[in-house]
This record gives sequence, C-alpha cells and structure tokens, in this order.
Amino acid sequence: MKNKVLISWSTGKDSAWSLYHMLRDSRYEIAGLFCTVNKKFARTAMHAVRLELLKLQAERLALPLDIIEIPYPCSNADYEEIMGRFVEKAKNRGVDGFAFGDLFLEDIRAYRVRQLKESGIRPIFPLWQQDTTALAREMIAGGLKTVITCIDPNKLSATFAGREYNEDLLRDLPAGIDPCGENGEFHTFVYDAPMFREAIAVTVGPVVERDGFIFADVRPGQ
Repeated sequence: MKNKVLISWSTGKDSAWSLYHMLRDSRYEIAGLFCTVNKKFARTAMHAVRLELLKLQAERLALPLDIIEIPYPCSNADYEEIMGRFVEKAKNRGVDGFAFGDLFLEDIRAYRVRQLKESGIRPIFPLWQQDTTALAREMIAGGLKTVITCIDPNKLSATFAGREYNEDLLRDLPAGIDPCGENGEFHTFVYDAPMFREAIAVTVGPVVERDGFIFADVRPGQ
C-alpha cells in the first residue's frame, strides 16, 4: 500500500522539487499541499507570496491545498498549537507522511522530527543532504522557473530581489552564499514547473523593506 503524503508547500523551489521527486516515487500517494499563511496580510509565511498565487500553484498542480492561517505576529507557542491541530486533522484523513524541502539544516530537521514524533505521521525529506550546487542546476535544467521574492539583506544584496532564479543568478551569487539559499539568504516563488498544467503569468512589482527583510511583490498577470 502506498504512503499517503502531504507536501509542506512554501511556494518556493525546494518544496516544488521535493514534490517533483515524490511524484516519481511509486511508494507515495500525494494527497495534497499545506501552507502557512499570514492571516493579516493574506500572504504566505516568510516568502510573502500573495494568497492568489498560492492558490494558482495548487490549481496548476491539480492538488488539494490546505491553507493554515497564522496570526501576525505569531509566537512559537501559537504556531505549534495551530500546527498541532492540523496534524490531527491530517491524521484523521488517513495521511501518514509529511514531506519537507529541507536540504541540510540539522536543527530544522530535528525540530520537524520532534514535533511529529508522537503523531503517527512520518517526516520525509526527499532532498536531504543533496549537494546544493548540483541541486540548483538540476532544478533549473529540469524546467523549474522561479523568481526571488525575499532577501535577507544581512546575507545577500537587495539587488537580487525580483530576479529570475537561473544560471546567470547562480554565477552572480557572492562566495559563501548557498546556491539554494538554504541558510535563509533568499526565498523564491515557482511560476512554472514540469508538473504544472501551464505556467502562471506573473509580474514583479515594487521591492520594499519590511521587518528587516527585502521583498519583491510578485503579482499575477503580465
């Protein structure tokens, strides 16, 4: 029997590529996506992608989407309570696995394992410890099309906000910056992928600073 899995969906490249790999793995049945959304601003957590674009991704993937609303600001205790309720809901639907796009940060992996330990839901890490330079090039060559939506200006120049994630960008990244942004240097929005029915038309709006981060406002339409 296949394992029934939900994908932890950020709207970005790592969760998308995790889904790509899992769709090709006969051990799994992909039951849908789940994503945390800032209730106040109607945008995804951290990546700050518009709710409308998140829904368009799910439509292009033909997968059900669970939107998990969190308050702003959101304490860790509040977050864990909200996620705990969602875990119970997922388990009652027969889900037995959550897949995450984490690459090499041991503390984040350990946190996810700890939070799911007694739940009956198994954490899955399809891309874990892959070489991120090779992985970045695999994503790009494989047809993943993304733009940079969020920059930590303490780690990377704000000039990268809104840029296409492609070979040119990889060449321009300064030394010491992970090519997949796994240390929090940047976050992305996927507007096309090999598993999409069709691309999502987007434009990049204003670039703004908020809460110490730089955001490019990706908008639907051309």
